[in-house]
Amino acid sequence: MAPRILVVEDEESLAILLRYNLTAEGYEVEHVARGDEADIRLRESVPDLLVLDWMLPALSGIEICRRLRARPETARLPIIMLTARGEEAERIRGLQTGADDYMVKPFSVPELVARVHALLRRAKPEHVAQRLVMGDLELDRVTKRVRRGDRELHLGPTEFRLLEFLMKSPGRVFAREHLLDQVWGQDVYVDERTVDVHVGRLRKVLNRRNEADPIRTVRGTGYSFDETFGRLN
Repeated sequence: MAPRILVVEDEESLAILLRYNLTAEGYEVEHVARGDEADIRLRESVPDLLVLDWMLPALSGIEICRRLRARPETARLPIIMLTARGEEAERIRGLQTGADDYMVKPFSVPELVARVHALLRRAKPEHVAQRLVMGDLELDRVTKRVRRGDRELHLGPTEFRLLEFLMKSPGRVFAREHLLDQVWGQDVYVDERTVDVHVGRLRKVLNRRNEADPIRTVRGTGYSFDETFGRLN
């Protein structure tokens, strides 16, 4: 099951950006915009990590953080606090209240995603798998090796990133445009048909004769990693 992240942010454009990027990394993301709503939601269900804005309507992020640390069930919940307050005294205050990390707006979204990953790795290492395994297909994110059954597959860097991205969210269908942004990067300008070419190359390496194809084509939309693949082998 994907790690669950609650984003508490009242700036709509930033909330959309965070949700998009964290979801693309394979996390299950929920968003609320008000402090009182976040307080209720956190009493109902505890996520694996909280991204918490300092200044919120109805109830501040600092007060939410203080309440969470006072309750046994949320005392160790990983919290990243977002704020426009960049002064040293304010950063210290946020950390002393119980935040595990602190980011000053405006910030780099890829850096925040990296910090989310690092916090989860320390707090809940079982959620940050170094190996992705589906059926007889195994991808090692550390050694950058891929195996299917008893044979090692030799993928190019782009095909490896493409397979890794799809395997992180089995069953989810990704549009070609989305795959270009996440696998190639938003600063790289290539045609959407490039995705089809690399999927074709990936399939050629993955699949021998009569082997099940783990990559599913959704006509008119894009591609997904077949969530039934592990049950077909």
